[in-house]
Amino acid sequence: MNVRVFASEQEAATACAAHLAAEVRARPELVLGLPTGRSPINVYRELVALHGRGELDLSRATTFNLDEFLGLPPDDPTSFRAYMERHLFQHVKLAPERIHFFDGSAPDAEAECARYDAAVAAAGGLELALLGIGPNGHIAFNEPGESLRATSHRVLLSRETRKTLAPLVGDDPSRVPMAALTLGMAPLLQAKQVHLIAFGASKGAVVTEMVHGPITPRCPASFLQLHKNVNLWLDKVAASGLQRR
Repeated sequence: MNVRVFASEQEAATACAAHLAAEVRARPELVLGLPTGRSPINVYRELVALHGRGELDLSRATTFNLDEFLGLPPDDPTSFRAYMERHLFQHVKLAPERIHFFDGSAPDAEAECARYDAAVAAAGGLELALLGIGPNGHIAFNEPGESLRATSHRVLLSRETRKTLAPLVGDDPSRVPMAALTLGMAPLLQAKQVHLIAFGASKGAVVTEMVHGPITPRCPASFLQLHKNVNLWLDKVAASGLQRR
């Protein structure tokens, strides 16, 4: 893993966004996997700023978001689609037909997951996956367990995950939906390059576990040890456990 440590979250987010913009300039038709949650917000803010300065053109890129809450239509303000509109999509020139999202309101969750997997495959897979990491080691919404799913699936969100997401809905964990649809581990691990962002003290222990711990479904992010092109963008607090080793 290529570990990059910065003095602050803002510095890490700025550097990560600049790198992503350079990748898009080099390959304008890049297929991107995009996360939600708290960690990407500053990265998206920096991407929007780069777009405003004429240093980022996403008009030919294709995006697949990693997950969506189950039971929410795209226009629900709590949905991740609405989150992406607020933080990125409405500010940059992404072609609507190139934006891909789970439909959280689909009547058949299994059929929706199969549709999404087929769409990712038709696009040739993810070329660049931007990931966050949960304090429990989840990536996308692949929660810790006895085993992990390779393909997209319906998942019950852990109490810890829902608590982590509470700041997105007024700091009220009860407003975070109980379940979601998520990409499985296969398309994440098959992405040509992975960029994972982690900031703050709450991520310190799990970042250390991801990098130095055993590869185990109890920490889904640990499977990134098997990937040949992983870049970690960390602030010094999240990286503190790595620096002590």
